[in-house]
Amino acid sequence: MRTNELRRKPPACRGGDPVAALRKVPSGNSIALIALLVAALDQLTKSWAVNALDDRTIGIVWKLQFHLTSNTGFAFSTGQGLGPILGVIALGVMVVLWKVRTRFSGQLATMALGFVLGGASGNLLDRAFRSPRWGRGAVVDFIDLQFWPVFNLADAAIVIGVIALSLRMWIEQREGESSA
Repeated sequence: MRTNELRRKPPACRGGDPVAALRKVPSGNSIALIALLVAALDQLTKSWAVNALDDRTIGIVWKLQFHLTSNTGFAFSTGQGLGPILGVIALGVMVVLWKVRTRFSGQLATMALGFVLGGASGNLLDRAFRSPRWGRGAVVDFIDLQFWPVFNLADAAIVIGVIALSLRMWIEQREGESSA
């Protein structure tokens, strides 16, 4: 979907009103599809980890290993037991991101928003439905680098999405400054 936005005329054409410029805004369907795929892949890998890593650790390469842990807190296992509060905050952030999606443009923003929303959804599903009980579930983590906290596919998608979205915002800001 394209939308109009006003931008300044190039220096050779200055003197009048701003002109309308078309920019490609992320499609809600594309973002939702990417988010759904990320959340589904995250849940599949977590299901595999719960079944395959229950009583063992699998060494992959160098320091990378698959080791099953759970986290009722948030980043780096801090805030243990605050899962319900974190779940509500994550849901709020997801709603805000969905509402402001039209402020971003391009394929990179579409992918980034899908990654962040899909990763957040994957971890929210854990918090809602995994043991110890409904709404207080622990997030399954299993990717262990041994020098970094253990994480999962949803965490990786969120980080990649935030970095890509930040990069896109930086690029748009630079383009805005150069056309001004």
